Parts: sequence; structure tokens; C-alpha cells
Amino acid sequence: MGEHSYPDSDSEHSYPDSDSLIKSNHEILSAIVGSIDAAQKAMVHHYSKTFRGFSARLTPEQAATVLVFESTIHHLHTTRSWDFMESNGLGYNIDGRFRKFSKRTNQDVIVGHIDSGVWPEALSFDPHELGPVPEHFRGDCVTGPGFEKANCNRKLIGARFYLDGFMADSGPPENFAPGTIYRSPRDDFGHGTHTASTAVGSEVNLANVRKWDSHTAKGGAPRARLAVYKVCWHNKCSCADILKAFDDAIHDGVDIITISIGSGHPAKGYLEDCFLIGSLNAFKNGILVSASAGNNGNAGSGNVENAVPWILTVAASTIDRESFCYLRLGTGSRQLILAHGYNLYDLNGSYELVAAGAAAGFGASYEQASYCNRGTLNPSVVGGKIVVCRLQSLSDNAGDKSTVVKEQGGVGMVLVAIGAADTLIYKFDIPTSIITNEDEASRLDMYMRSTMQTVASIFSNRDKVNTKSNPQMASFSSKGPNSLTSDIIKPDITAPGVNILAAWPPSENEGVDAIIYKMDSGTSMACPHASGVAATLKSVHRNWSPAAIKSAIMTTALMKDNTEQAIKSSNGYDATPMDFGSGHLNPDSTLDPGLVYDFDNDNLIDFLCSQNLNEIQLQNMFGKQVACKYPPVAAYNLNYPSIGIGYMAGPVSVYRTLTFVGNSEDPKVYRVSIESPPWVRVTVVPDTLDFSYSNKLNFKVDFVPSKVTGYGYGGITWSDGQSHFVNSPIFVNVV
Repeated sequence: MGEHSYPDSDSEHSYPDSDSLIKSNHEILSAIVGSIDAAQKAMVHHYSKTFRGFSARLTPEQAATVLVFESTIHHLHTTRSWDFMESNGLGYNIDGRFRKFSKRTNQDVIVGHIDSGVWPEALSFDPHELGPVPEHFRGDCVTGPGFEKANCNRKLIGARFYLDGFMADSGPPENFAPGTIYRSPRDDFGHGTHTASTAVGSEVNLANVRKWDSHTAKGGAPRARLAVYKVCWHNKCSCADILKAFDDAIHDGVDIITISIGSGHPAKGYLEDCFLIGSLNAFKNGILVSASAGNNGNAGSGNVENAVPWILTVAASTIDRESFCYLRLGTGSRQLILAHGYNLYDLNGSYELVAAGAAAGFGASYEQASYCNRGTLNPSVVGGKIVVCRLQSLSDNAGDKSTVVKEQGGVGMVLVAIGAADTLIYKFDIPTSIITNEDEASRLDMYMRSTMQTVASIFSNRDKVNTKSNPQMASFSSKGPNSLTSDIIKPDITAPGVNILAAWPPSENEGVDAIIYKMDSGTSMACPHASGVAATLKSVHRNWSPAAIKSAIMTTALMKDNTEQAIKSSNGYDATPMDFGSGHLNPDSTLDPGLVYDFDNDNLIDFLCSQNLNEIQLQNMFGKQVACKYPPVAAYNLNYPSIGIGYMAGPVSVYRTLTFVGNSEDPKVYRVSIESPPWVRVTVVPDTLDFSYSNKLNFKVDFVPSKVTGYGYGGITWSDGQSHFVNSPIFVNVV
């Protein structure tokens, strides 16, 4: 299936009505497929609200005759966090200066949420104390099985779902997952409910919710409104549907779009992915898109997704809460194994332990069975026992393993997963202990070798907060450098994405109104943290552009953990901008950044000209005549909040513009401090900026490398000497 887009004009197509545009699309497609009738049958979606285009089913031979990009299947990137970041959501406190915002703060801001839908009964979507729906919202509450008009309210103000693209790509969604599939905005997977409540969830006291009696759940913008666009059917999301959701969300009047979806690999070009086209149209219409960076960090570097400069790309890191789950060895013994886990109940009594490899089913080897993959275990051996499984790779889904053990009759699972503590807290189907420490794993192994009758018991989890050396980067979080354009540092920011507690749909036997909150991990969980902060920023600074909001988030980020040491990567080394971009999300400071780096559509045209897009392609993308400059503006001269030079073979000068956004009483003079990358001399001209007579000032950064080659990191900081520190990381690749 392919998609085709055409120029818009001031975000609107030039046809008098949708019927005229649809007729024109059929005529265009008929030239490819042979007739109007064939065109009507091949059509999937018309994109007609904020940009013009369509998606249609084409054979490879038909697609080869026109300029199209293929619709691909994307996947989901799967709250103590706000307290950890010291965010109150209604004000900021910098060096004793506190600005309190009205209780109405962010309640007129609308967050568009493109994901797997929503469970509307979750308390996180309660409209308590919210006023009327904002007048600028033009969306709809679309009904379907399990979802009625009454499911929308003053909090959940809009809901749509998209299935045509998925059906054309993959067939009926019921073929891909067990359980009930709701062909409506209702979430039948959980991911959408979790990420939506993390971004904008109302504050919920969890005193009456199982095992969470000391927690409060809330989103980053708890009084913002939510408009849901369901494009994912379990973990599959069609590109054609995603593009349609962007078209609708922009038209509906959302202020921020949050989307925790990716293709599973970096984009290969700026015209080859619906995600890039949809998010560009959002930027053109003044809407910031916040997206997850991807969960391929265990595969190495250079795999960050959603890496175009008009998207805020969010990596994942830890918070200062750990969930422990003890495993007791023997009957009535005091020998305890310290493990991780998320168990709502103790496993009453002691049960026999069995190594999964020793319970191999017919045709499975010892090694295959040891990973507890589907079809490898013998139910007659594991039935009624606690099964000890191993992690095959850091990308394994631990929840799936517990499901396999349960289906084969096991009563509990012990998962040996050395070094994987940041990936493995789930709501398991059966009591589960996860051993991530090598010494503890050795103790378990010695016990199982020491006696013929090994028994154990698994306890429910216990939380510990204020743990030190946090945040640190999650091992799964995708890393730079940016393979699309190495001059743009990606990811942009890191945010809490490990063991995040948020709303979740109940199981089918728990009832529609059951209150369920679940921990989950992934850059999917990090993205809505940044989205919630962006929504609060938008509510306070209504006229700020998407680039200005990005800048405020990036330049106020933190690069130290809660022990005032450098944030660490998962392997214990100091993290770099390839891991966390500009640093860790620092919510309240974003509201008063002092200065911002801004850029607009014309700057993006200059940037894309440098990426070898031609003027016809850019005219289609921007809906106006385009003339590329010659020589093109270097990509590293896009007015981005970070500075990257992906190929430095000699001296380079980089240019930036800063805009003063402080209060009238704030200091107007900023001075720069420099941390040069190793083996590179960096100077900034001028080194002082006085905004007394102009709110926009330019400066230049000169780089002179030595003969040593390789990657180097540094940074510059502009400060007024009081409360504002505007930080920009530097990445250079000296060749």
C-alpha cells in the first residue's frame, strides 16, 4: 500500500469541499489503476483537512509509476516520577523565586494522543473541577463497540479510531491477539491508557488501590484535556492510519501531540515515512510533536528513531524508586534472595523449584526450554511448581515468559536476568522474582545443586524510594548518533521511563470500572512525561512556537543525578549526548528558561535543502514556492538548542540566534561559559549578549580541531549570573 501527498495552501487544500477533493483523488488514482471504479476500490484514506493526499492499495508495478512512499507497520515503544523531578505542575522555584500559576493552569490546553486508545473509566480521566471544553476544539467523540458518547467528558474531550489502513496492511486485528478487540477508541491493549494518564492524567489518590496505598498517580499536565486517536491494534500500527490521525488531530485543534510509536529502525530519508510527514504538518501548524526515541539501545548505537529536528525525541531513564521482591529458599528458612518484582500478593506456602531447562517439552532442547519460550515446556513437569527461567536477550519480554509458565501450570516464576533491572518490572500473570545480581543468581544455583528437594516461596513486592545515583540511562533506550542527519543531536532529552506507574485497563473478569494501575517501562513511558511538560509550557506561553517549547525543555535539562554526579549510562560510564541529548527533563525550570532558540518553516526549508531534497519535493511538503539557497545552509546551522557537527575535517563556524523571553525585571546581560570537547578549541563570538535593546541576538561558535580524530563532547552555557542557565551540549566527529 502506498501514500501520496500534494501541496496544501496555508494548511488547507484548494478544493471547495471534501467531495470535490475526493473526486480529484479518484481521478488521479484512476490514471494509475485503470478506472474510477478501480480507484474507488483501491482507496484507503483521503487526507483532506490540513494537507492533501491519499493512501491506496497498489501493486509493486503500479507503485513504480508514481512518487509514493510505502505504508509500513509501526510498533508501540513500551508515578513517583513527578515527585522525583520535584515538579508541582503549577509553578516553578528557582533560587527562591516562586511563581504560582492559577488552578486553571493548562486546563484549556489539548493534548492529542496517538496510540492504542483509552480506557475512559480510569480515574485518571475524571473531569472533576474542569470547565467547559475549550472553544478551539473541533474534534468528535466517535462511538463503536464498548465506547459511547457518554464516555467522553470535559477531560476526555475527543476520541477517534482508525482501522482501514491496518486492515489493508494486515487483515482483521482479531487475527493478531487473544481476548476482546474493541473496534472503537476503547483501549484493548493497555499502552494507550498508560501513556495518556502519564501525560495528562488527573491526580488520583491510590489509597484504595491494591498495594499502592502510599502513592498518588498524576500526569505532567493534570488539568489538560485529552483527545485520543487510536491507530494501534495491540502492537501494530499502520502508517496510513497514523497519517490520517495526524490530519484529524491538527484539524481538531490540539495544542500538543504525544506519540510513543516507531518503525523499529531509524528512518532512511525525509520522504519515506508517514510519521515524518505527519509531524512536519503538525509543526507547520504550530503543534509540537513529542515522540519516543525507541527501545533498541541493547542493539548498540546509532538506532534512535523519530529523529527529525521538528520532533522532540525522548529517551528513557530511571527514577529513585525500586521494587524489591524476596525469594525464600527452603521451608521456613531464613535464606532470602534479593530480587526485583511487581507482585500484588504473596505466594502462600512453599513450592518445588524446577529449572526450565530440565522441564523441556517434546522436541525442545535444554537451552531452548531454559528461556521459557512458547512451546518449549512440558506441563507435566512444571505443573504446580515455581519455574526458574533465563533471559535470552535484553530485548526479551519477561511478561510473556510468565504467561507461558502459567499456561503450562506453573504457580510462580524466577527469572535470572543479570544486568537487566531496568527493563523487567511488569504486572506478571503469576508471582515472579527477577534476579539481576550475579551473586544472588549464584546463591540460587548453589541451593538448587545442593539438595534433591528444592523448594521456595515468592513474596509480594516492597518499594524503596529516594534511592541514589538516579536517574541513570535505561539500557534499552535507543542511542545516537542520528543516522538521518548526524549534525542534529538525537535524542533531545531523557525522561523517566523505567517502572512508571500509571492507569491500565482491567482484565475481562475485573469489570469495566475496576481501578487498575500498573508499572511499565520503555521510551513509550518517557515520551508522555515530556509531552505533559510541553502542555504546561503551552498553557503558560500560548504564543510560543513548537521550536521555542522544545528549546525551553532542552536548555533547562539536568546532566547530574541526585548525588550531583554525572548521569551514568546503563554500563556505569558517564552518559553522553548520544544517550540523553541535552540531559534529564527538569519540568518546573522549563517555564522560565530566560532565552530560547527558535526556528520556523523557512529555516526547515533551508535545512531540508541541505539534505538533498529538491525544490519540487519541498514545494509539495510546504505548499508554497521554494528556492534552495546555493550553497545550501549547512545542517549544523539550523538554530537548534544543541550543536552537532557530524563531519569535521577542519575549522568550522556554527551560527545561532537567541531570543530573550524573560520578564521585564530579569537581567538582560548574558555571558557564556565553554566546555570544549577534547582536542578541539572552541571560542564564542561575542562572549557577552546584552538584550537591553533587542530581544534577538546572534553569536558564532568557532571550532578548531587538532589532529586527533573521533567523537568528542562538550557544551556552552549562557547565564545572566542569577537564575538562568541556558545549556547547549556539543557533539563533534573529527575526521
